[in-house]
Amino acid sequence: MMNKDLKKVLLTEEEIKNRVLELAKEIMDDYKDEELFFIGVLKGSVIFVSDLMRCVENEVTMDFMAVSSYGMSSQTTGVVRILKDLDFDIEGKNVVIVEDIIDTGTTLKYLYEYLKKRNPKTLKICCLLDKPERRKVDIKADYIGFSIPDEFVVGYGLDFAERFRNLPYIAIVKEEAYEK
Repeated sequence: MMNKDLKKVLLTEEEIKNRVLELAKEIMDDYKDEELFFIGVLKGSVIFVSDLMRCVENEVTMDFMAVSSYGMSSQTTGVVRILKDLDFDIEGKNVVIVEDIIDTGTTLKYLYEYLKKRNPKTLKICCLLDKPERRKVDIKADYIGFSIPDEFVVGYGLDFAERFRNLPYIAIVKEEAYEK
């Protein structure tokens, strides 16, 4: 039964599983047998990066970063803060930033430029969801799971005020739920 704050399912569990497998194949095609270093952007990417890693056959190491421009709101503040930095050096490594969603792009652009200064061998972006019509800065992912409409979505790691991360699918939140 769907929660009263959710409008409808946008992407099913099966659609997500299939696309994660396809993304893993795209990454493996690009990197052949090279070692990879995944950076999961907390908290939203946890489920996605975990599933993606299990589908990639290359040797993969990983770390997490916590970066915020939202707080407890559904709208970005535009101010990016690093709440948790990497524990490992990425110099000379094939780095893939794994992000749940690209909305305005502000946070990801900041993170990309921040990590680029650490001299990785390669630096690419993999996102599960992309909302290109919301973009405010010039940033594009190298690997995109799904382009979605400008709707507020939750599930599969994405939240609304820390709720709904555990849903195995992606759902659209009713406007009245987040306009309260």
